[in-house]
Amino acid sequence: MRNDLSKERFRNEWKYLISTSEKELLELRMKHLLKKDPNAKGNGYMIRSLYFDDYFNSAYAEKESGVLMRKKYRIRIYDCSDRSIKLERKKKFGSYIYKESAPLTKEEFYKILDGDYKFLLSSPYSLCREFYVECVSNLMRPRTIVDYDRVPWIMDEGTVRITFDSDVRAAVGSYDIFDPSLPTLPVLEPGKLVMEVKFTEMLPQIVRDLLPPNAQEFTAVSKYVFCYEKSQYLHGFEYWNETQERKLL
Repeated sequence: MRNDLSKERFRNEWKYLISTSEKELLELRMKHLLKKDPNAKGNGYMIRSLYFDDYFNSAYAEKESGVLMRKKYRIRIYDCSDRSIKLERKKKFGSYIYKESAPLTKEEFYKILDGDYKFLLSSPYSLCREFYVECVSNLMRPRTIVDYDRVPWIMDEGTVRITFDSDVRAAVGSYDIFDPSLPTLPVLEPGKLVMEVKFTEMLPQIVRDLLPPNAQEFTAVSKYVFCYEKSQYLHGFEYWNETQERKLL
C-alpha cells in the first residue's frame, strides 16, 4: 500500500525569461483559452522555498555543469503560512521533471532546522526517510531561501499549467521560512520575470501558438541558482575571492 499522498509523475517543463510587457500581452491572449488556477485568489500567491544541498553543493554544481540527471530538495510554503508545509524532491531528466512531496508540520520543520533528523527515519513517507539518509550521509543542509510571486493559469487538456513568477528574490538573514520580515535581495534585472510552461501528455497547438519564439527568451533559468549566487557571500570566501579577481582584471 502506498503511503505518499501525492502521485509521482513526469512532466515537461519549459522556462522563459520575459518582460512584464510580454506577460501582459500573453495574459490578454491566454484569458480566452485558459483559466486562473482556483487556488490563486486575486493576483496569485507568494511562494517561499528553502533549498538544501549537500557538503559538495552537488545540486548547484550539477545544474551549472548541465548534468542530465539531477535532483534538488526543498521545503515549500505559501504566503509565509504554516497551513501547507511540504518537503519536496524535484528530479530532472533532460527536459522532464519528476516531483515528489510529503507533508511536514511546523514543529518538524524546526527540528530539521535544528539538525534533529531522527523523526524522519520513522516517517510513513519514503521521501522523508530518504531525506534523512541524505542529511546524515551527505550532510544535506539549508542553502538559500527563494521567494517569488506566482500567477498560475491552467488548461485541462494536456494538464497544461502556465505560471508567471515575478519579483524573484533571495531571502537572507535566517533560514526561518515563517518569518515574513526577512530581508530579500532581487535577483532578476528590473522588468523581467520567469514564465514556466508545464504539461504532461501534450501541449495543444493552440497553446503553442500563444508562445511566439521571437517574443520570449527560451532558457534553462533556475531561480535556485540565481538566489544561491546572489547570497553566495553568506556561504564562505569563494564569492569574495571571485569578486577580487574580477577587480584585478
